Amino acid sequence: MERVRIIIADDESLIRMDLREMLTSQGYLVVGETGDARSVVNLARELRPDVVITDIKFEGEKMDGIDVARILTEEDIAPVILLSAYSQQDLVKRAQEAGVVSYLVKPFRESDLPPTIEVALARFQEFHALEEKVGNLQEALETRKLVDRAKGILMDEQGLKETVAFRRIQKMSMDNRKSMRAVAEAIILAHEAART
Repeated sequence: MERVRIIIADDESLIRMDLREMLTSQGYLVVGETGDARSVVNLARELRPDVVITDIKFEGEKMDGIDVARILTEEDIAPVILLSAYSQQDLVKRAQEAGVVSYLVKPFRESDLPPTIEVALARFQEFHALEEKVGNLQEALETRKLVDRAKGILMDEQGLKETVAFRRIQKMSMDNRKSMRAVAEAIILAHEAART
């Protein structure tokens, strides 16, 4: 089984070192580490890890771990686990809105890491599956709209009943080895071309 590849980011080198040791002893592969927010984004873009574990605050920087999470979530790079000594509700709310999949409050135990990482990976996969499902549903809905429009054109132009028009589109699809969507688009295009 492939080892989970992780990038860690914390502005305190001692925490990074401890975290690296904990993760390594648990069988994870730390592929990158950094002490600033901008670098973690760049590292993640370059290395495409399975998970990013980042501190919430970076001393002296405008960008924080929540900003990192927002960028990595928008770019669909990796799930982000936030480390924080802070558990204020406003930070937790910002983290949720940014797409953070998990939140570990410092100090944490080594035994907290595997379940947090596994849940983060599972949530990220679920999110991808949902996105794919939504995409498929949108595609199906768009196809249905086009087929209905093409059916309407055939009904108007050729005086066909709805079921006959649908079967004609189906038959054209099979005969030409094209999707019903492609056939519907061709009918609509031909109709529009004839009107101009």
